[in-house]
Amino acid sequence: MKKLKLTLSTGQVTIEMFSDVAPNHVSRISELVESGFYNGLTFHRVIDGFMAQTGCPRGDGTGGSGVKIPAEFSDITFARGTVGMARAVDINSADSQFFICFADCPFLDGQYTVWGRVVSGMENIDQITRGDEWLNGRVEKPDTIIRAEMVDE
Repeated sequence: MKKLKLTLSTGQVTIEMFSDVAPNHVSRISELVESGFYNGLTFHRVIDGFMAQTGCPRGDGTGGSGVKIPAEFSDITFARGTVGMARAVDINSADSQFFICFADCPFLDGQYTVWGRVVSGMENIDQITRGDEWLNGRVEKPDTIIRAEMVDE
């Protein structure tokens, strides 16, 4: 089973990746991790009670890796600790940005691809600096992904 280990400025986080549910997303995220893409990126959009978003090389939510991934919807509900792909209005516009839910978010079900769930370190996700609610969660001094790596556990 594939797992993603994140060393954050707030601590360690391990994410179980759902290759059986979202194989194309897990494959692409794995490629990006192996290339070092996520190392040093920030949690640029963080909304209290909702989610923390990362994966933008520009740090403002407008960037990506340049490879779009078609949606892989499932019946998995967005619960606390669920990891999903961020996207634009086009449902097939996911790229490198993803988010981790702070709380249950069933309103996202069937709208965004679920590709994983936090299995350890959720307390470190909870410590991520929140953004300005009036600026759609933009974070002035964001926490970072120091290192992302694939692990066998």
